[in-house]
Amino acid sequence: MIFIHQIEAEETFSVRQPVLRPGKPVDSCHFDGDNLGTTAHFGLYEHDDLIGVVSVYKACHPLFSKKEQYQIRGMAVLPEFQRKGIGEQLVKKVEHYIKEQKGELIWFNAREKAVPFYQKLDYKIKGDSFEIKEIGTHFVMHKSI
Repeated sequence: MIFIHQIEAEETFSVRQPVLRPGKPVDSCHFDGDNLGTTAHFGLYEHDDLIGVVSVYKACHPLFSKKEQYQIRGMAVLPEFQRKGIGEQLVKKVEHYIKEQKGELIWFNAREKAVPFYQKLDYKIKGDSFEIKEIGTHFVMHKSI
């Protein structure tokens, strides 16, 4: 049985660390804004096992003019569960949550290899690629809600 529910920031670390910060200390999985009241974290479970996570922050990006913006961050699915629709379920959950919050726009910094995944979900690239030190090439992606 698969289900998604809201979790605490620290609970995301068991998936963020091996997927987004391999070889780095677990404290590198704490992101600015993780514990703000306007931030939400979601975990996708198969039975009792946390296999995917995503976080959403109320945050504006200067490339966009809409007032109610939300940023997706820390999207991660354990390797053995990737390419099975888990990530899509997490994104749909976040989109629903943002609609409930009266959000107008979702944006995030997508790793280059994740761009096709997000494009299939109707997200668009804005601007040129950029580098995040020790992580790699990224693109700002967005979708109006």
